[in-house]
This record gives sequence, C-alpha cells and structure tokens, in this order.
Amino acid sequence: MKIREIETFVVDAGWRPWQFVAVRTDEGITGYGEMSDGRNPYGIVGTITDFEPLLLGQDPLAVEQRYWDLYRMTRQSPGGIAAKAIAGIELALWDIKGKSLGVPVHSLFGGPTRYEQQIYWSHCGSSRARNYELIGAPPLRTMDDVTALGAEVREKGFNALKTNIIFPGDPADGYGPGFGGAPGSTDQNVTPALLRHVREYISAFKQGAGPDVQIALDLNFNFKPLAARQICQVLEDLEMMWVEIDMYEPEGLAEVKRSTTVPITSGENLYTLRDYRPFFEARAMDNVMIDVPWQGFARSRDVAMAAESYELNCAPHNYYSHLASMHALHLCATVPNVRIMEIDIDDVPWKDDLAGGPLEITNGKLNVPETPGWGVELNEDVARQKVWQPGRGPGYLPRRSAQ
Repeated sequence: MKIREIETFVVDAGWRPWQFVAVRTDEGITGYGEMSDGRNPYGIVGTITDFEPLLLGQDPLAVEQRYWDLYRMTRQSPGGIAAKAIAGIELALWDIKGKSLGVPVHSLFGGPTRYEQQIYWSHCGSSRARNYELIGAPPLRTMDDVTALGAEVREKGFNALKTNIIFPGDPADGYGPGFGGAPGSTDQNVTPALLRHVREYISAFKQGAGPDVQIALDLNFNFKPLAARQICQVLEDLEMMWVEIDMYEPEGLAEVKRSTTVPITSGENLYTLRDYRPFFEARAMDNVMIDVPWQGFARSRDVAMAAESYELNCAPHNYYSHLASMHALHLCATVPNVRIMEIDIDDVPWKDDLAGGPLEITNGKLNVPETPGWGVELNEDVARQKVWQPGRGPGYLPRRSAQ
C-alpha cells in the first residue's frame, strides 16, 4: 500500500475554522485526521503541503517512520503549527491502518480499557455569549440566564461543565486579554471587581446546575500566577471540578497549585513528553490536559502513560468536530488514567453533517466505537461547501480585554 494523494480542508465552523486532512492510498482506503487551530488554519494546511514530498509514494502503515520523517524535517521548529500538521497526518495514518485491518484505532494500542466515557459540556455559556443566534440557543443577558443554562446542563444528563469568564449582557462578552486586546491589556492582572464577578458568575451556574454537576473554569492565558492564585482562592468553597490555567512556566503553575485547594488542570498548549516532563517533575497540575489533534495519537498516549507514572489523570482537550471527538475518545479507550473528556455541545448546525450524523450521548457519556478506524468519516462534500475564507479572523475573540 502506498500514499497516493493528500488533500486538506479548512472548514467554516461558524466563529472559528476546523482543519482536516485526507490521506488517500492506491488501494482505495482514505484516512482522516483533524488538526484544528482557530487562529492559523492556512499555516497548518500549508505545512502539510510542504510535507507532501516526504509522504507521497510511501507506506502509510509504517506510521512511526512517517512520523519521524516529518518530525526530523521540522525539528528546528518544534511545537505549534508544525506539530499540529504532523498530528493531522499521523491521525489519518492510524485511520488507514485501522481500516486496513478492520479494527478500531484503540485496538491497535491494546484497548479498550473502557466501553463508555464520561464527557463534560465545554465552553458552556462561552459559545452563546456572542454566537447564540447561529447556535439557535437563548442569549446570556443576565445572571438568571446563566442559572437557567446550568439547569439545562443538568436536565440534559451532563454531570460536569466548563466555562470561561463571561459577562452576561446585551450583547454578552468574554474576558480574553491573553489572546488580544487594546494597549495596556497585556499585564495579566486581576482587579477586585473581576474577582467579585468571577465568584458571582460561577455561583449563578452552580445555582442552576445543582450540587451534583461539577463546574470547571478555564482561565486560558489571561493571568499571571499571582492573579490565578487570587481567582482560585475566591472559588475555594464552591467545590470546583478544576480551574484550568495555560502557562509555560512549570514553577509558576506549581506556585498556583500549592496555594489553593482548587484542583488545577493544564497542558493543552504543550507538545510531546519533552514539554510535559518539567511540569510533571514540578507537580504543577492535578489533571493533565492533552490535545490529540495537536499532538497526534501515539504522542498523546506517551504523555498519558507518563502522567500515570506520576499518579495523574488526563483529560483530553477537545472543542472541535466529531472527528476530533473520536480521536479523544479512542485515547480514553487505550489508557487507564482518565479524569473526564471535553466536548462542545453548543455548535454550528452543520457539525453533525460533517461526520454523517450526531454523536449518541447518553447520560453525559459516549460509547467507545468498535467500527474500523476512528468510527466516523469526514463528509468531504460538506467540507468543500463550508470553506473558511483566508484572512478571516476568528469570531470568538472577546471585545472586553480588561476589567
């Protein structure tokens, strides 16, 4: 079997793009991988174009050899766009291998360790803050609306949710100086007013969700360690599932973890075990976030198993299409140390069409698939109809960058 053709897709997912790669073989098997990045989509697919000379005519079943060919080509630019492009190719190759053998990808890695996986409703309220009309959901104009959304999560059978710092209003908005904003918004401080707001906002969710729905708050890259500590401390009596913090300084994150009883989750921004190891050694996190479309499958499993050796559980990072959900679900099915898995429920109306239909979520859980490969196929016709236009900035960047 040889790789005959590689095709990429940059799909309009409403307020951000999704990116996919199709690897076609001379025996008629096509494998699909997702490597979605909401800010640099054409940089990723352009990198895959650069990879084509190393891939065309090669054996797709020698997945590790293909991975190391690509890694060596980009080893002077580790992580980021290059890592995501490599991940997309690697994920497509595992799909080919599973399909060629007639087995699900997780069985190639000794799975399953489980037959169903608990998931949490991610970006709960965050997606509605600026895109409720596209989603077809109620807006978040008041704290009462936040409480109602918490009740909706519970009533739909989920026992966990994650949100960002959102300001209900008309329109609602989010807090995000870590990703962009006006001059003077780079300092990553927190004010007394913002601390009061965070507590009020999470309390409103908790009021509607009830005592048995766990709540996580994602702080992203918005705060220095001092500010992150202050936020965690005002949430300590609210029984948080976790506070999620992106940071490139292991000791700084460890300072936050040591300062609070709130569990700390991190790691989505890290690549390969080389990046994670200093955080593990510093005991800097309670839960390890792993992004399979940014890591690739084998590297994600490396990180998860290393985390297990530190007595840590992993929580796959997953706010993309159903294909990426399958990437994350198969990871959960091959490791013994999963905390919970992320998924976005509020999304564009054509999300289901891209993968041949909706995922079957029952009581906040997904069943581990037994069909060959990933268990879902990319609908290429839909992907070609919904093209993200080059140069279009992401539509989820917050207007509010300081408080």
